[in-house]
Amino acid sequence: MLMNELKDQIPDFARDVRTNLAAMLADETLPPKCKCSLLLAVAIATRNHKVISAMECEARSVMTPDAIAAVKSAAFLIAMNNIYNRFVQLASNPEYRKMPARLRQDLIDSSNVDRGDLELWSLAISAINGCGALMDEHETALQQEWFSPTEIQTAVRFAAIMQSVAIAIETSGDVRF
Repeated sequence: MLMNELKDQIPDFARDVRTNLAAMLADETLPPKCKCSLLLAVAIATRNHKVISAMECEARSVMTPDAIAAVKSAAFLIAMNNIYNRFVQLASNPEYRKMPARLRQDLIDSSNVDRGDLELWSLAISAINGCGALMDEHETALQQEWFSPTEIQTAVRFAAIMQSVAIAIETSGDVRF
């Protein structure tokens, strides 16, 4: 299933979501490979099988299997870090901030993934997962990688749209009017 087919599955009560998805697919703010890898990363973060499947089909036309595997690995590790860092920031005991995380993430550290792309994925996934500390950290890193405020905002906007697509599809059978 491709993203345009997924768009057709969005119910009428969520027509704004459908409109936003169409606008996102046409948006050229980010280079095609960067956009595709970002959308795959945020699709994974939605945890919606239909959204992930559609985006992975799209990704195969632009990305190598190794690049797709790198995005998947990064998305899982970013999610893990979001949970841990959200705990550290929200826990009232300051001792946790002094402790090493001891979370293995060698795959990200040793991969040949473009640093800017990784930061963009991290920011968008952190936005979906509500991890403010990592949103700040990755937004700063993106500025250092020379990403414009428009590109940074686009990544978060895309994450918001993909999350709303997932919710609309998941609830399409549950909503009665």
